[in-house]
Amino acid sequence: MAFIADQIMRIKPSATIAVTDKARALKAAGRDVIGLGAGEPDFDTPDNIKLAAIRAISEGKTSKYTAVDGMAELKAAVARKFKRENELDYKPSQIIVGTGGKQVLYNALVATLNPGDEVIIPAPYWVSYPDMVLLAGGTPVEVVTTMATGYKMKPDDLERAITPKTKWIIFNSPSNPTGAAYDKAELKAVTDVLVRHPHVHVMADDMYEHLVYDDFKFYSPAQLEPRLYDRTLTVNGCSKAYCMTGWRIGYAGGPEKLIKTMAMIQSQSTSNPTAVAQYAALEALDGPQDFIPKHNKIFKERRDLCVSMLNQAKGIQCPKPEGAFYVYPSCAGTMGKIAPTGKKLATDEDFVTELLEAEGVAVVQGTPFGVGPAFRISYATATSALEEACTRIQRFCGNLQ
Repeated sequence: MAFIADQIMRIKPSATIAVTDKARALKAAGRDVIGLGAGEPDFDTPDNIKLAAIRAISEGKTSKYTAVDGMAELKAAVARKFKRENELDYKPSQIIVGTGGKQVLYNALVATLNPGDEVIIPAPYWVSYPDMVLLAGGTPVEVVTTMATGYKMKPDDLERAITPKTKWIIFNSPSNPTGAAYDKAELKAVTDVLVRHPHVHVMADDMYEHLVYDDFKFYSPAQLEPRLYDRTLTVNGCSKAYCMTGWRIGYAGGPEKLIKTMAMIQSQSTSNPTAVAQYAALEALDGPQDFIPKHNKIFKERRDLCVSMLNQAKGIQCPKPEGAFYVYPSCAGTMGKIAPTGKKLATDEDFVTELLEAEGVAVVQGTPFGVGPAFRISYATATSALEEACTRIQRFCGNLQ
């Protein structure tokens, strides 16, 4: 269609949103469907955060525009968070608040990419990374990881991917979709490579920072390697740890010139994030944090349940991730088998389609994340539903011919 811009033809709809919408439609039609596609906690936003928003509305604080890049009080709270939890010092002029982490990432790419600029993205990756790079005019360069390496990028592979055209690496740990998280030594090996290439900037997507298990210690790249500070954008948000996906608040700290340019882009696109959500985020960052370990205890139990039950399904291999709330099992062992409908499984899309048809379990195929045949399960759902879903997956795999 000539009316639509050429660059739009380069991207695809989000696979995670597509499967969530499909599961929702089937449920509305009366099907018994367990949706494991959405990457959002099933816990409600904590009461203190909700009350802070209600209070701000009642006091008339939310009826006017705020500063485009976030109100001063919230930027100060973000600065305190970075100092307290990541040992990173950012001035208010180095901080931006956006409508979710996705907008912050996108603004940074639009602000910096010229045609031909390359962005290194370890695979599997969050489905939006490559398409955001394409929309911003850049070229995504995938560094494929394997289950054998715990879905973590090896320093030599990173070194080989860097060219004179490399502008960014997008580094997400713990990872969506695999849950893989780099420990101190693994991260140091990566940052050692980046130190040797001063033209490469680091986009650290720390959205799942607080969702780690088994005494894992989280480090952000610029925290571990201060020599990267001046070329790192440290991105985070309230969505995952604070159960605030619908509030749409993300933020970042980084070089002042970059932040100023991102704010200019935001001023010409969305303007400020919703005022009421900013007051909720202020309470989230400064208020009690005691619910996070309670949630993590439940997430860890769910992770262990999924890993155990999926590894008992014929043809499935499921590694144990260090963080986030996803598992990323391989379904390579089911390829070539015949589903109950008579369909021969040739791709992971076939697998997830037939699983949904036969058992009413909605998961996301792995190919849009860059590595397949595999699928992603979000275990941020009720434990009873998760157990039932894993039982159905075992049954589906057992019925393949």
